[in-house]
Amino acid sequence: MPALTTTSNGFLLHGEPFRILSGALHYFRVHPDQWTDRLRKARLMGLNTVETYVPWNLHEPEPGTLDLDGLLDLPRFLRLAADEGLHVLLRPGPFICGEWDGGGLPFWLTADPANADIRLRTSDPRFTDAVDRYLDLLLPPLLPYMAAAGGPVIAVQLENEYGAYGDDIAYLKHLESSLRSRGIEELLFTCDQAGGDHLTHGTLPGVLATATFGSRVEHNLARLREAQPDGPLMCSEFWIGWFDHWGGPHHGRDAADAAADLDRLLSAGASVNIYMFHGGTNFGYTNGANHHHAYVPTITSYDYDAPLTESGDPGPKYHAFREVIARHAPVPSDPAPAPAPKLPETTVELTRSTPLLSHLGTPVRSTDPLTADELGQRAGYVHYRTTLPTPGAGLLHFTGGVGDRAQVFVDGAPSGVLERERYDETLPVHVPRPGAVLDVLVENMGRVNYGPRIGVPKGLLGPVTFDGTPLHGWDCHPLPLDEAPDTTAFTPAGTTAAGTTAFTPAGTPAFTPAGTPTSAEPAFHHGTFEVTTPADTFLSLPGWTKGQAWINGFHLGRYWNRGPQRTLYVPAPVLHPGTNDLVLLELHGTTATRAHLTDTPDLGSPEHS
Repeated sequence: MPALTTTSNGFLLHGEPFRILSGALHYFRVHPDQWTDRLRKARLMGLNTVETYVPWNLHEPEPGTLDLDGLLDLPRFLRLAADEGLHVLLRPGPFICGEWDGGGLPFWLTADPANADIRLRTSDPRFTDAVDRYLDLLLPPLLPYMAAAGGPVIAVQLENEYGAYGDDIAYLKHLESSLRSRGIEELLFTCDQAGGDHLTHGTLPGVLATATFGSRVEHNLARLREAQPDGPLMCSEFWIGWFDHWGGPHHGRDAADAAADLDRLLSAGASVNIYMFHGGTNFGYTNGANHHHAYVPTITSYDYDAPLTESGDPGPKYHAFREVIARHAPVPSDPAPAPAPKLPETTVELTRSTPLLSHLGTPVRSTDPLTADELGQRAGYVHYRTTLPTPGAGLLHFTGGVGDRAQVFVDGAPSGVLERERYDETLPVHVPRPGAVLDVLVENMGRVNYGPRIGVPKGLLGPVTFDGTPLHGWDCHPLPLDEAPDTTAFTPAGTTAAGTTAFTPAGTPAFTPAGTPTSAEPAFHHGTFEVTTPADTFLSLPGWTKGQAWINGFHLGRYWNRGPQRTLYVPAPVLHPGTNDLVLLELHGTTATRAHLTDTPDLGSPEHS
C-alpha cells in the first residue's frame, strides 16, 4: 500500500490527513552546493513537499548511459530533501516541457535515421521501448528513495500535460505499467491544463488527475471536479510567474495578486504545487524554446518571478505566501531567511583573446552540409566551410533554413546573419574572387520544448546554393563547446595578432593581447579577477554582443544584448578565494575589454501579468 493515499476529498499520508503544500525546485537548475540552502528555505516558507522534473536528455545523454553526477545527482538531492523533513513529488516524464531543451526528450531519439518518422509521446514501440530502456537505468538508483522504502518520494507523475498534446490512452497505460513493473508503488498522478479537453485526453482511470493553472481558482477547481467527481483537488502547477524569451519582455506577477489566489486555493481545501518556488538557471545549453507562429528561444535565467529569486533570496512572494500558508497550516517559527551576501563590485579586464576558429577539430566531409543531429551533437555550434566558385554579387539560399542562427563570412569578412525566428533562408553576398572561402557558424539556440515541433533538427537544414548553383564539398566541424578552452595552454602572445582573421585552416591557437577593440570575428576572451570571500554575484557585459560565459570552467550560459536579461547569475560555489578565471565566447565584435561583477541582477523591466 502506498504511503500517500486518497479519500473522497483529500489525501492520507500513512493513514493521517495530509495536505500537499509543495513548491517546484528543479535540482538540475541549481548548483548542487546550494541544494541544502534552497530546500531549507522551502521548509521555512511553510512547504512540506518539493516537486522536481527529471530531464531524460541529460540523464541519458547517449543510449544506454546514465549520468547521476554533479547537477544530475538526483539521489543526493532526494537525500537532502529527506534530511530537511520534506516530501517529494517526482515528475520523471518522459516528457517534462519545463522550458527545457527539447522538453527533456533526447535529441538522439529523432536523430537516428531509423526513427525518422518516430511518433514521440505515443505508443509507437520505438518510443516506448526507448522509454523503458531509460527507466531500466533510472529507477533502480531511485527506488531506495521511494516512500515504500522509507524515502521522501510520496507520488510520481505520469507524463506531463499530455492532454495538450495527444489522446493515446494506450501510451499512458504503458507508462503506468512500466513504472509499476519496475517497483514504483507510490501514488501515480497526471497533470493537465483545466481548459478545453485537456483533462479528458490526458487522464487515465485509476490514476489521480490534477490540474494546472495560475488564476480563476474557483472555475478551474470546478473543471477538475467535473473531470474527476471523487478524490482530492490539487493544482499541480500553480503558476505564480512566467518565463522570458530573448527579445521579449521580462514577465512578472504582482505578489499580492498571486497570494490572493493561493489563499483561494487553500481555502477551497485543495493541495498545491507552486510553480515555481525557486526557478534557478538554465546553465550551459539547457534552455528550451517555443515555436507557435515563430521560433522563440528561452533566456538563460529561469527566475520565473518566483518566491525565491534566481540567486536564492526571498522575494516579495516569499513573504506574502508565507503569511497565506500560516493561515492554513503550521509554519516554522524561525525568522524568514535574509538575502545572501553578494560579492563586492569587481571589474574584470579581459586581457587575452583567441579566435574561435583556431580551435576547429577534424572536419566531417560531406557533399551537402550535415545537420547537427546527423553529426551527433545535442547542443552548441556547428561550423561549415566550402568555397564559392563565381566572383561578384549573388544570392546565397539555405534550403530549409537554419537552426537556429547562422553567421555568414566570405573570405573572413562578415556578410550577414540568418535567424530561424525570422524564417531567413536567403542572404545577398559579394564574392571577391573565384574560390573565396564561405564560412557559416550556426548556433543552436535551444530545442523546442512544447508542441509538435519537438525533435526538429539543428545546424544547416538542407543544401545551399549560390545564384541557383549548388555548393558541394563541405567541411562540417561539430563545436559542442561544453567547456571553454584551457587557458593554461595558451601564451600571452602568439603568431595571430589581435584583430586579424582566423578564417583560414587552423594553426596553433594562442590567446593574444586584447588591449584594443577586436574585429567582428568570433573569439574567446580571457581575464582573471581576485576574490577574498566567495559570494553570489552577477556578470554584467556592457559593450559585448552575444555569446557564452564560463567562470572557473563552470558554464554560466548564454548572454545576448537583445535582452531582456542583462546579467548572468554566478553562484557563490563557482568562485574560490584567490585568482578566478573568466572566459567569454563573443560571437560578434565588441568595443569592450572588460566585464563587471555586480551585486544586483538585471533581468529587464518587469511586465506584470
